[in-house]
Amino acid sequence: MDGKMLARLGAVVFIAIAVTATAIDMARKDEPSASPPAPTLQPPADPLRENLRHCQQLGEAAASDADCLAAWAESRDRFLGRDRSGAR
Repeated sequence: MDGKMLARLGAVVFIAIAVTATAIDMARKDEPSASPPAPTLQPPADPLRENLRHCQQLGEAAASDADCLAAWAESRDRFLGRDRSGAR
């Protein structure tokens, strides 16, 4: 057997295997998994986050709202790692 014939035979065998694997995969029925789906993890509700969302919806009026100013100060302190309970 010469090299060309061996290469053609290898290509035909490879294609036959690929077609067979594809046919088997298409014929297989998808079975639903027996295990229940994993519960989604919800972070605990953060009142500061909700307050900041409200301030975001207020738009420009939030700049004069005392609750929004306090929420922004708390958010800034939390970000900077400042302790709000201590004296300034």
